[in-house]
Amino acid sequence: MNSRFKMFGLIALLGFVAGVIAQLTATYVIPWMIIVLPSLASLTSFMVAGFAGAILTVAIVGAWAYMTGKKEPY
Repeated sequence: MNSRFKMFGLIALLGFVAGVIAQLTATYVIPWMIIVLPSLASLTSFMVAGFAGAILTVAIVGAWAYMTGKKEPY
């Protein structure tokens, strides 16, 4: 039961970090990309949000798979 609480705590921590990254992206990266790439201004926020979501999902699933994988002795 103790390992389950650790896993929930780790997932909560990863979710917190993902939220911070999303907020920083929305505050700084998207406005910068709109200035730098004016021709893509209408699509920039969707592209950045999709890219950030993909990266965060892969990171969270990768961390989960690494932590819950079987440990086989060599």
